[in-house]
Amino acid sequence: MKQNFEDYSALLDVELLKKLVVGIGEVSKITGIPIRKIRYWEEKGIIHSQNGKEGTTRRYDYMNIKKILLIQEMLEEGYTLDAAVEKVEKRLVTLNDMFKNLSNHLED
Repeated sequence: MKQNFEDYSALLDVELLKKLVVGIGEVSKITGIPIRKIRYWEEKGIIHSQNGKEGTTRRYDYMNIKKILLIQEMLEEGYTLDAAVEKVEKRLVTLNDMFKNLSNHLED
């Protein structure tokens, strides 16, 4: 089923995305990925929570949630964790560069 461009309007709301920071339990519910797996990925340095001190609730921003979803997608396609992380990292760098170029182009 093809979706309308307007259906993706939340993805374009930069201010909303900057405010999106949720706890590990909410991330697990949103993504369907077990909390233990999210913690493991953080322990390996794959993702990073915004917690300030030991023992506080881990909280994740939009980019980390996006990264979690993309890695899980790669794992479901048969990639190893290391290969999935490498592919996702490259994809995020490419997207970031593209948006920077687009932004610079629009400013000119």
